[in-house]
Amino acid sequence: MSQYIGALTLLVRNYDEAIAYYTNVLEFELLEDTDQGNGKRWVVVAPAGAATHLLLAQAATEEQVQHIGNQAGGRVILFLHTTDFDTDHAAMQARGVQFLEEPRYESYGSVAVFQDFYGNKWDLLGPPRA
Repeated sequence: MSQYIGALTLLVRNYDEAIAYYTNVLEFELLEDTDQGNGKRWVVVAPAGAATHLLLAQAATEEQVQHIGNQAGGRVILFLHTTDFDTDHAAMQARGVQFLEEPRYESYGSVAVFQDFYGNKWDLLGPPRA
């Protein structure tokens, strides 16, 4: 049996603002936006060519609203890998991505923590420097 994680759910305040952020600022592709009725939509975004996608889920209850931006309890929740760390880091900064630290160059690779529109923490990860 071959298994993989196809998507992760990320709680958002509003579908349209989330789509705008992930497609314009992070430059992800909008893979699907299907009306499910009763105000629900199936909204899927991902970096170009990525096997794992994000399902953007508009919070529907007060409990869900309380978790927007803090789904991992303040820890890094998502890891965005790149083959060109310096170029992507600079481009993301130019588009207004809020990095929480300067890039670090560790034995396992180049890394910088950023937060998305909602406050979720991400690692931007690139290959180790030569």
